[in-house]
Amino acid sequence: MSEAANEKTRSYTAYRFVGMTLDPIHVGTGGSRLGRVDNTIVRDPVTKIPKIPGSSLAGVLRTYVAMRQEDDFSQRFIEGKLKPYFPDCAGQGSGDSGHCGEPDCPVCTIFGFAKKGKDGFAGLASFSDMHVLLFPVATQFGPHWITSPMALQTSGIAEHLGVDDLFKEDEGVVYCGSAEKIPDYLNIGWLYLKVNGDGNNRFKELPRHLEKIGAIPPYIVSRICVVSDALFPHIVNSNLEVRTSVAINPATGAAEDGALFTYEALPRSTVLSWEIVCRNPKHFKIDKKEITAVKSPEKIKDTIKEAFPYLEYLGIGGMGSRGMGRLRVLISPILEPGKEAR
Repeated sequence: MSEAANEKTRSYTAYRFVGMTLDPIHVGTGGSRLGRVDNTIVRDPVTKIPKIPGSSLAGVLRTYVAMRQEDDFSQRFIEGKLKPYFPDCAGQGSGDSGHCGEPDCPVCTIFGFAKKGKDGFAGLASFSDMHVLLFPVATQFGPHWITSPMALQTSGIAEHLGVDDLFKEDEGVVYCGSAEKIPDYLNIGWLYLKVNGDGNNRFKELPRHLEKIGAIPPYIVSRICVVSDALFPHIVNSNLEVRTSVAINPATGAAEDGALFTYEALPRSTVLSWEIVCRNPKHFKIDKKEITAVKSPEKIKDTIKEAFPYLEYLGIGGMGSRGMGRLRVLISPILEPGKEAR
């Protein structure tokens, strides 16, 4: 089958991405209290490991794609009226300044739209949750990045690396870094664990496999440790960044009495992994019209990628005015081609 015919019959393509937090990231749960923390972040309901929901990622990327389109095409008219991509197509779709819902709009076709008098459209792209792949923890030998068999499998990286057979339950901590002298014991936060630094351990090839991705910085790859799936959630939740703030009285400019609160966040240099599934536009129509804004799953992915630099400067999640939220997407030549399906 020719490439052109294959492009028409392919139903979707899944693309895997890896990112690193440049600032702490806080995606809150609405103010629920957990122990000493007033404003907690979202966690997986089963593993209790913090994550960034796919809906949060899709929401900010919709805004940033609209900003990017507005930068390139500032003058767009629909039915004789100026219709900007941002903020109209980036909003919630209500009122006269809502979504345009046009088949030639990259924002409405990729992320979906709701428009009065038209059938809604779910969008051509689906976003998975962003899962923790490597988590930074302070040790007596400097920062190290911790992972677990479950984290590697959940992130999908294990499949791309072709090392599924390596990931089995283990005890203590397996040191995978490139230190000349591997310590006998390593404190990971409040835990003091015996180190398995044997070159014959089943995780010894993990750094080399991660280096193949070409996206994760070498200083992180050289300081990786693997712990058991049972320990990993405890290590992550015990080493989140917790900050204290106080509300300011706008009238006096001073601290509001009794308004002290704490909030937690994923720390800086946490490595996250997620997936974007892009559907074939040729299989969908809007108002019986073919979609012309994007012609293929790869074009959908490329349009979204153009908005990734906005994440690095404008961020994701809350507390952006308090120095939080920036995320750098680490583009990888191995992960980018994606998984194709028919």
